[in-house]
Amino acid sequence: MTCLRLILGDQLSVHHPWFRQKDPDVLYVLMELRSETDYVRHHAQKVLAVLASMRRFADALRRGGHRIHTVSLSDPDNAGTFAGTLSILFRRFFVTRFERIEADEYRVEQHFIHDVGPLCQALGITTETVSAHHFLISRDEAIETFSRSIPRLETFYRGLRRRSGILMTADNQPEGGQWNYDPENRDRWPGYPPAPPWPSFSSDQSALWAEVTAAGVKTFGTPAETNFPWPLGRRQALEMLEAFIRNGLPHFGQFQDALSLESPTLFHSGLSFALNIKMLHPAEVIEAALAAWRAGTAPLAATEGFIRQILGWREYMRAVYWARMPDYASLNALNADRPLPGWFWTGETRMRCLRQTIGQSLRTAYAHHIQRLMVTGSYTLLNGCAPDAVDGWYLGIYIDAFEWVQLPNTRGMSQFADGGVVGSKPYCGSASYIQRQGDYCRGCSYDPKKRHGEGACPLNSLYWDFHARNADTLSRNPRLGMTYRTLDRMAPAERDATRHWAARMRDQADTL
Repeated sequence: MTCLRLILGDQLSVHHPWFRQKDPDVLYVLMELRSETDYVRHHAQKVLAVLASMRRFADALRRGGHRIHTVSLSDPDNAGTFAGTLSILFRRFFVTRFERIEADEYRVEQHFIHDVGPLCQALGITTETVSAHHFLISRDEAIETFSRSIPRLETFYRGLRRRSGILMTADNQPEGGQWNYDPENRDRWPGYPPAPPWPSFSSDQSALWAEVTAAGVKTFGTPAETNFPWPLGRRQALEMLEAFIRNGLPHFGQFQDALSLESPTLFHSGLSFALNIKMLHPAEVIEAALAAWRAGTAPLAATEGFIRQILGWREYMRAVYWARMPDYASLNALNADRPLPGWFWTGETRMRCLRQTIGQSLRTAYAHHIQRLMVTGSYTLLNGCAPDAVDGWYLGIYIDAFEWVQLPNTRGMSQFADGGVVGSKPYCGSASYIQRQGDYCRGCSYDPKKRHGEGACPLNSLYWDFHARNADTLSRNPRLGMTYRTLDRMAPAERDATRHWAARMRDQADTL
C-alpha cells in the first residue's frame, strides 16, 4: 500500500501539515519536468532557483525521515509531463492512493483535473487534493467573493485588516488613524541613507546548469551559475527576511517608488521568490514587520506600506486570478496588437530608463514594482504591445513570476487589458514621471522635456497619443480628467505633431 504525495516546485513549505509525522507508506515525489521549464521561455536564474530549491527541499525531507523520490531532468522515468511521469511511478511503486496540494496556476490545475484525474480513475487509484495552507484567504473564499464583483484593492485590504486585527487598535480603528500612508511613501532617493545590500549566498550551481543545458532547456538572461545569488532554502530565506527587517524596512516606505542608477534594489526586500515558492509564509513575514514597528525600529508608514503589498496586493491578485480564469488570460480591452521590440531581450536601447531596467532584469531576474509597472509596463502600454507578448515576457524574465500573481499584475494593473477590473485607470507616465522618481534620465540620448522632433523622449509623444487614440474608452474615466483637459487645450498643430511623432516612434520601435 503506497500513497504518493506530489510536491510541486512552488510548494516548498516545511510547515505544511503533511510533514508533521513520518509514514513509511507515504512516498513524497518531486519532479523536474520539461512541461514546466518550457511552457514559456524562462530566465536562466529562475530555472536554476526553482530546481535547486526543489533538490534542497528533498534533501531536507530525507534528513527529517520522510521517504522521498525525485525525478531529475535526465531521469529515464521522466516523461516530461505530470501525467506521463506519474503513470510510470504509479506502476513502479504500486501506488494505491495519490495526494497533491492544490496548484497555484490554472494551467497546472487543469492538467491534474483533465489528465492525471482520469489516469488515476483508470488505474483504480484514490485521490485527494489538499490546501497549500499558505495564503491568508482560501481559494474557495476568493472565488466566491470575487466571481460576483471585484472590489477595489483598498476595500479588500481594509476588510482583511479588520478581520485579522493587523495594524488595528483595540477599538478596531487603523493604527495612526489612517489606512494608507502612500503620500509619505513616494520620495525620490537622494543617495542617503545608504541602500543596504542583500545577503550574499553565492552558491555554485554550475553542475545543475550543465544538466539544464544538456537537457536542451531554452532560457535567456545571465545564469550566474558559479555565484548564484538567490536563497535556495528556508534558512537562507529567513536570513534575507531578517536582513530586510533590520536594514531595509526602516526606509522602505519613503523610497519604495524611487528609481536609481546607483542602486537597483534600494530598500526593497527581494522576498517575493521565497514567498512564492513557499519557503516563507506571508503571516511570518507580516509578523516580522509588525515586531519591528512595535519595537520602534521601523516607522508606521513603512510598515503599513510593506504589509499592504502582502496582506493586500498579493492576496488580491490571487483572488482576481482564480475568480476570473480562464477568460481573464484573453482580455484585451484596448485591442493592443504590436510585438515587443527586440531590445526587450537584449536591453540594447538608447532610452536610458528602459536600458537600465531591462538590462538589470536580464542580469539578475529581478526588478522592483515601479520598474515593472512604470518603466517597462508603461512603455508597452503606451506603445500598444499585445498583452499575450507582454505576459510571456514578464512571466519568463522574473524569478518570482508565477502566473497567479504575474497575470493580473501585468494584464490588469500594468496593461489595462482587463478594462479596469484591477486598476481604476491605466498606469502610465511620460518622461516627467521618470524624472520625478529618480535619475534614470541622466545622460540619456533623449531629451525628457521635448515632446516631438529629433531627440525627443519617445515616452512623451507616446503618452499623449495613447490617450488620444483611446479617448472613446478612457476619456470618461474621472481619474483621467486632468489628462484629457490638457489634451483638449493642446493647440491643433502641436497635437498633430505629437501624434505624428508617436506614430514614427511606434514604427521605429526596434531602433529606439
